[in-house]
Amino acid sequence: MAHLLSTSCTLKISSGCKPHSRLTQDSLAFPASCSFQTSKLPFKSIGFPGERFRTNSTLRETTIPDSGFRFNASSSEDSKAEKVMVIGGDGYCGWATALHLSKKGYEVAIVDSLVRRLFDQQLGIDSLTPISSIHNRLRRWKALTGKDIELYTGDICDFEFLSEAFKSFEPDAVVHFGEQRSAPYSMIDRSRAVFTQNNNVIGTLNVLFAIKEFRDHCHLVKLGTMGEYGTPNIDIEEGYITITHNGRTDTLPYPKQASSFYHLSKVHDSNNIAFTCKAWGIRATDLNQGVVYGVKTEETDMHDELCNRLDYDGVFGTALNRFCIQAAVGHPLTVYGKGGQTRGYLDIRDTVQCVELAIANPGRRGEFRVFNQFTEQFSVNELAALVTKAGNNLGLDVQTISVPNPRVEAEEHYYNAKHTKLIELGLQPHLLSDSLLDSLLNFAIKYKDRVDRKQIMPSVSWKGIGVKPRTVTA
Repeated sequence: MAHLLSTSCTLKISSGCKPHSRLTQDSLAFPASCSFQTSKLPFKSIGFPGERFRTNSTLRETTIPDSGFRFNASSSEDSKAEKVMVIGGDGYCGWATALHLSKKGYEVAIVDSLVRRLFDQQLGIDSLTPISSIHNRLRRWKALTGKDIELYTGDICDFEFLSEAFKSFEPDAVVHFGEQRSAPYSMIDRSRAVFTQNNNVIGTLNVLFAIKEFRDHCHLVKLGTMGEYGTPNIDIEEGYITITHNGRTDTLPYPKQASSFYHLSKVHDSNNIAFTCKAWGIRATDLNQGVVYGVKTEETDMHDELCNRLDYDGVFGTALNRFCIQAAVGHPLTVYGKGGQTRGYLDIRDTVQCVELAIANPGRRGEFRVFNQFTEQFSVNELAALVTKAGNNLGLDVQTISVPNPRVEAEEHYYNAKHTKLIELGLQPHLLSDSLLDSLLNFAIKYKDRVDRKQIMPSVSWKGIGVKPRTVTA
């Protein structure tokens, strides 16, 4: 293990610091001999509890040989797509995706500010699973597979940092997970609402400008959300809808009915991406993802140090994951309100598969594609019933309670969303089954001693959001 902790790597500093050729485990995060400059942006950093991760530094972990991988491009000038930048590659979906693409033969770089780990510290919460540092994760991946993943540590809202990362790595595709992804987090207080919109909208704008300036052929694969659509009383199409009004017909972007400041940031992203595709000829795919469940992929299951995070708290935890952990520790399943809220769901293994398919089948220059990324639809009550049945089969006494809904949403509604485009590209879904629920429940049981019961109940109210910053947990 000692040889892994002294892996040679290169630290590129754009603020005038000398590069380090060798870094120890303790010095990898912030080398003591280098001072980090604050980026010069035309707006002030917003005030949310804790310091924003904003530096001009670029941390690179070794160099990867040419993989020789090609995907099907739409023109000869764009025939190569070997290098993929995964923004937000330390997060739940991003980490699993980065490993999956690396194993598939892509040359991968992770860009991440590591701010998601800071959120846990601020709110006093933690992943159910113990998470290794990003540096130990990457060393372990190299030791197991012989494959390198480069790491650029910094904030994409700092355009100078992002520019240096683009010019250094020269991506052919960018997978953009690098956003604050929790609706409850965006509804805690004013500062976190502002942070969410600033981080998500400005960060995505910076990515679009970086593509335009430095890699204009680059394909943007952006993680959107099914939450952009809301719960309309008509079928949800994939991004666009053809309507006839006063005798004239047109195909228009599907109407958006976002339900939190987080979801609104995603709507703004979609509008900005659509405009830049039309104005600059950028190619982009918006993956409007449903609710993700599960923790294991083929790659993250290779070693404990590669294990993905699993959130169960009321801020970052999603319904099925939360229910399985509640069942494992004997806490009643918390159904919000009437429980008729219906959404699209998919396995984390299908998330990485969908991203790979989008990269391997890029659209034309100037095309803004929208894929609805989910495999099945369930109501909250249906999920609770499935977890109850699976838990009882394992000898667990699973109870369900209805708690006041902290959100402002319809609790009984029509919901029928189309999701055919990824299937047509070859998606082979992992559908929710008894065996998968058993596996997830057993995983939750394995780590149940790490559960903090104070984090289970919802603590963020949509109507209670205020100006004053507040601490969510005791």
